[in-house]
Amino acid sequence: MAKKKAKTEKPMLPVSENTPPDGFTYQVNEVKESYDGKLMLEATTLWDFPKQSYGKKPKGNNKYPGVTPAFIIWNLIQRYTQPGDLVVDPMAGSGTTIDVCKEEGRQVIGYDIAPANPEVMQNDARNIPLDDNTVDLVFIDSPYSDNIKYNDHPDCIGKISCEDERFFKELDKVSKEAYRILKPGKVLGWLIGDQWVKKKYTPVGFKLYQRLCKRFEPVDVICIVRRGQTSNTGLWYNRARRFNFYLRGFKYLLIMRKPDSNSVQKEKTRSVKWASYERGKTKKEKVKVKEPKPKKRQITTGG
Repeated sequence: MAKKKAKTEKPMLPVSENTPPDGFTYQVNEVKESYDGKLMLEATTLWDFPKQSYGKKPKGNNKYPGVTPAFIIWNLIQRYTQPGDLVVDPMAGSGTTIDVCKEEGRQVIGYDIAPANPEVMQNDARNIPLDDNTVDLVFIDSPYSDNIKYNDHPDCIGKISCEDERFFKELDKVSKEAYRILKPGKVLGWLIGDQWVKKKYTPVGFKLYQRLCKRFEPVDVICIVRRGQTSNTGLWYNRARRFNFYLRGFKYLLIMRKPDSNSVQKEKTRSVKWASYERGKTKKEKVKVKEPKPKKRQITTGG
């Protein structure tokens, strides 16, 4: 009897044309080697991209300070939007989001307080000129302190240190606007990094996440490996080891969803059934030591 071939399920989301038909059944490092530099829908919460852009046409300007990896935006719009949906980037910089969305058939609007691309409109992210509940996805790659000079605009948030509470108050204004323009049930993706400078660590990602949770429902948190920073050199690696500090190795991609009151069902008690496995026995448990039985005491009575 010939064995029947197992049916392969079609992927629910778009993946690379070269993706194996039976899905991602390989080790992560093997997949990375096979699809290095090509479009692939990420499956884990650790994203590592070899370069800033992909394809024949550049996405954004890789010389722009703090330019966004185009692969991030591609993954987000594939998961959370459909062709024709409206994507908004209120801090669009050199226009990476615009370039990706145009290729993927999404409507897109890019704003920036100091545009570096003619297709990006001048506007402050703290006051977005769009109606409520009209956008399908908002992506933000914001400053995470005053460590990079983005532009000379006096109102740029990147001129405020993340050690100053004003920095997070200004980001909260951006968050409020993103919430307002998003349709209920739609997603916000926010790329942010932490800071360590002069022996002081500031958990920017955690602080922003706490503020976002006041308005949004958390979907997931992705770690984006940092490759293009100026400290990614042997000199800085040596300094980090000699003087006992850590270089920033990743950024956070905070994925949040605007609650949808229309789809809220009656609350049910969550029940999760976990597959449980027996713990392997230790050597001591395998060797059972028999304890000697206590001897019975014979009691004699005098005659």
